Amino acid sequence: MRSRADVQKILRRLGKIAPDPHCALIHSSALELTVATILSAQCTDERVNIVTKDLFSRYRTAADYAGATREEMEEVIRSTGFFRNKAKSIRGMARMLLDDYGGEVPDELEDLIRLPGVARKTANVVLGTWFQKADGVVVDTHVGRIARRLGLTEEENPVKVERDLMAQIPRKEWVAFSHRLILHGRGLCKSRKTDCGPCLLRDVCPSAVETA
Repeated sequence: MRSRADVQKILRRLGKIAPDPHCALIHSSALELTVATILSAQCTDERVNIVTKDLFSRYRTAADYAGATREEMEEVIRSTGFFRNKAKSIRGMARMLLDDYGGEVPDELEDLIRLPGVARKTANVVLGTWFQKADGVVVDTHVGRIARRLGLTEEENPVKVERDLMAQIPRKEWVAFSHRLILHGRGLCKSRKTDCGPCLLRDVCPSAVETA
């Protein structure tokens, strides 16, 4: 855990690193974002965006997804990995939307996490990015890794990481904070090779390494 002054420094620096943070998943509706986020598990956003270009042209409504055959869905999303489970989740999610929510993606956390394939991370992505509601902090591998490097948490479990971040980061910053850490994790602060030399967070990061 960091002091309030340190957290404010981190937030200001992140704001300079990524002044206009955004979700990398291409979408034009809450349904598309939900589907894309389900597909993003264990898959790069770049690959998901390639797959959803075709997927979104075929299926436009919850009824379209619910009516798709398992084989058809699996074939379209195969390259995202774990395609059988993902196809099952997407079709099940669409059926529940039709049965319980009039075919529309709900805008409450409790409702979202009822949907097949939608856990807290996916729900937080949809709420924060589409509905502009900060009900939690998105914790993916980038967010968890960088939060630990910055000393904001020592936890490995995403739920516990989210709890620590929510306790330190002002609620109004939750959505942008996640986007900024994700962008930073894809840029300088990679998993295996960091580039600490030019990093604006270097002097507030306990994990920064010396570079020549």
